[in-house]
Amino acid sequence: MASNSNMHFEISERKLLLRFFDVLALLSGLYVVSSIFDFDYFKLTQQRWFWSVVLIVYYMLFSTVLEMYNLQKSSRYDTTFQSLVLTVSITVLCYLLTPFFTPELPENRLQILYFFLAISVSIFLWRCAYIFFISSPRFYKNILIIGNKEEVAIIARAIRKNTNYSKVVGYINSSATVTDNDVDLTDIEEITSLDLQKVAKEKAVSEVIIASNEREELNKPLFDGLISLLETGLPIKEYIQVYEELTFRVPVQYVGKDFYKYFPFSRSNQNKLYLFFHRFFDVVFSILGLLVSFLFLPFILIGNLIGNRGPLFYTQERVGKNGVPFKIYKLRSMIVNAEKNGAVWATKNDTRVTRFGRFLRKSRLDEVPQFINVLKGEMSMIGPRPERPAFVKQLSESLTFYEIRHIVKPGVTGWAQVKTDYGASMEDSLRKLQYDLYYIKHRSFFLDLNIIVKTLSTVLFYRGR
Repeated sequence: MASNSNMHFEISERKLLLRFFDVLALLSGLYVVSSIFDFDYFKLTQQRWFWSVVLIVYYMLFSTVLEMYNLQKSSRYDTTFQSLVLTVSITVLCYLLTPFFTPELPENRLQILYFFLAISVSIFLWRCAYIFFISSPRFYKNILIIGNKEEVAIIARAIRKNTNYSKVVGYINSSATVTDNDVDLTDIEEITSLDLQKVAKEKAVSEVIIASNEREELNKPLFDGLISLLETGLPIKEYIQVYEELTFRVPVQYVGKDFYKYFPFSRSNQNKLYLFFHRFFDVVFSILGLLVSFLFLPFILIGNLIGNRGPLFYTQERVGKNGVPFKIYKLRSMIVNAEKNGAVWATKNDTRVTRFGRFLRKSRLDEVPQFINVLKGEMSMIGPRPERPAFVKQLSESLTFYEIRHIVKPGVTGWAQVKTDYGASMEDSLRKLQYDLYYIKHRSFFLDLNIIVKTLSTVLFYRGR
């Protein structure tokens, strides 16, 4: 019999824990080194508090960009070590190169090594403790699923794929029909008892998920059992809500006629202050992006001359906000007349992409001219990717709710772009639609900031399509 208590950490709690103890380990490591060794570059007892704030800000920024708080990567020693070395290296470099905000460089350059090692070793030791203790099975979230087998399989698959800190300890089939008998759930224990209090105690259940669109499937014993569990404070969630929390996308293929319950779109879509600053930053970033791009223009011209051999720029019709078409500007990455026979889906290893075009796509430089579209108000820096009219017509007929993505301006980057690879099929388009609807539903300043950080990470690691 399992223990009747199960201590676990939610996603937000784990990320907060990592951030808090990263900062604590960073400052503790510097304090220990300054106390034991002849190290006075960063003495916590002497420097101004502002230096510590600057160091913490640098570390938080680069650790976020370099995915130090990706819970999947944070649970492994190898990926943690790689990300940490890179993060601390960039943090220390920026700290040393901004003496206006930080201490002057020490005369003894060996102190720079002490500085680097103090931060790296202290944070790595804490991260090892996190992996050994917090990421261990003793802190897993034990989940009980109640619903028909088909939907149990859907949410169980999402849990298995997107977390390494949750475990499905069993399921109760609430459906009286036998149409879902062909669903493979052999790896999950089926529980026949309807005494939910007893089941929750034996399995040390941390959370119950209702995996059913049809509430009438819940018979009275199950319903009464859920009420009793709710009274004890045990969390009970709907599987579509959990699916969103795990995957960060709206599962439109599982949403029925009551779709309006799942699309209470973000108030930011009507918030005048948010929209004003959103537009303000669109203009600022677009101007800065165009100015910076001029530095690369000579190299782009040479690369285009050698590897593209043809016009550098091209325009293409795309569908914008409210379905209004506009001309998008891009750097050409395909051969001339690549679509002389009509619009064709681009594939991952498309033979029409030139040698230099692959570099442009990987580095995202091909999208720089879209800053002009942003300045014209046709696009935003962040939003769903604008598609071609032919594809929009085709996808609207095949994918439910596809046209909802046109209620906001399309973006140069977006939630779908940073969360999934380049779409080249109907299945890929469905996944992108799920992410786009998640962005529209949860649109906010913090989600926009998250997208910007992930875009920087994509460019830095050269992970463009």
